Amino acid sequence: MGQQQVRFTLNGEDTEVGVADAGRPLLEVLRTTLGLTGTKSGCATGYCGACTVLVDGEAVPACLLMIGLVAGRDVRTVEGLATGQRLDAVQQAYLERAGFQCGFCTPGHLMATRALLDKAAAPTDEQIASTVDGNFCRCTGYVKILDSVRHAAELNAGGTVGHA
Repeated sequence: MGQQQVRFTLNGEDTEVGVADAGRPLLEVLRTTLGLTGTKSGCATGYCGACTVLVDGEAVPACLLMIGLVAGRDVRTVEGLATGQRLDAVQQAYLERAGFQCGFCTPGHLMATRALLDKAAAPTDEQIASTVDGNFCRCTGYVKILDSVRHAAELNAGGTVGHA
């Protein structure tokens, strides 16, 4: 059984990856084959949110999505948020509001927040709580994460912000 080529857009770039098994989780391909280790492996059951990526703009757990199912689709990981040295408004907000401690859950929170703000420029507290609820954090107690999401909505109104 030979390798199968899977073509998709990854962080704005056309990408082709050879896989022996199209049923291999996207998370595994991102981390081991493509070297994108920003997306974390947590529970491997789609429950914790650590592996959240955007697929066609939707926040999805990369541990449950098989690589064969991303063929022809747009995948965005935490590595695809910043533009050069310019942080995405979501990254800047988490930095300014200290919405992280150990950082393990942060990539998943950033991606879920980006998906929310792409759909709702001024999200309600209920929308924010629902987004945060799908991503577990054992360090912060969520107060600073919630504040970071609210601040990201404010910064997002002005687009990407600069950070040296």
